[in-house]
Amino acid sequence: MTERFDCHYCKESLFGKKYILKEENPYCVKCYESLYSNTCEECKKPIGADYKDLSYKDRHWHETCFHCFQCKNSLVDKPFAAKEEHLLCTECYSNEYSSKCNECKKTIMPGTRKMEYKGNSWHETCFICHRCQQPIGTKSFIPKDNQNFCVPCYEKQFAMQCVQCKKAITTGGVTYREQPWHKECFVCTGCKKQLSGQRFTSRDEFAYCLSCFCNLYAKKCAGCTNPISGLGGTKYISFEERQWHNDCFNCKKCSLSLVGRGFLTERDDILCPECGKDI
Repeated sequence: MTERFDCHYCKESLFGKKYILKEENPYCVKCYESLYSNTCEECKKPIGADYKDLSYKDRHWHETCFHCFQCKNSLVDKPFAAKEEHLLCTECYSNEYSSKCNECKKTIMPGTRKMEYKGNSWHETCFICHRCQQPIGTKSFIPKDNQNFCVPCYEKQFAMQCVQCKKAITTGGVTYREQPWHKECFVCTGCKKQLSGQRFTSRDEFAYCLSCFCNLYAKKCAGCTNPISGLGGTKYISFEERQWHNDCFNCKKCSLSLVGRGFLTERDDILCPECGKDI
């Protein structure tokens, strides 16, 4: 007795008929298309077993329906781009959506490398230094007056030279006595700490941080022996070649502030009139 050979779904005999195997099970064409055929995105009809099924991101087309949304030319075996669920040939996509090169004004084709800066785009070969005309590529560059310069050319043409190290100042910098400095070169003459953003003073045209200046040049308070900077409006008392911070100018015995008051002296000490009346 001959073994039966039936459709796995409808059980009709497949002897002498066309069938399709799926997961090792045979199906008649009608059942296979009903169960497994994908629907074409373009014509909305099933893509039958006799047709080639073209797919892109879980969407399917008949081969004859796989064409550019705009010009209707076939996209089979051709590059294409997707925009808002529509497929476009590269020419239509470029004309409609691609950036224009800021230099040559031509379209930057999809898939080609482009350079972008502040909303503008360039072909890689068009993004060049204005001075030396060499492609900038991924190297650092500096824009000036709507033109782009590679760093060496910018330094040669525009950058100021640091008065200390004699090298170009490309970003930031400090001006002192009408001369340009790198921030890292503008340091205290004494301790070599950077002075940019800090309070400082100078002596004999050399810059000092307040700490070094006070230690080197400031007069010492006769009361606490710490330097009196005299900077920033600091008030102090001076008497017979001695100086005191305002807060240190006090009676030696009772500690009463003598600022603006009469006082007496006993050797190196200063006294209020009350404490000095027995002298």
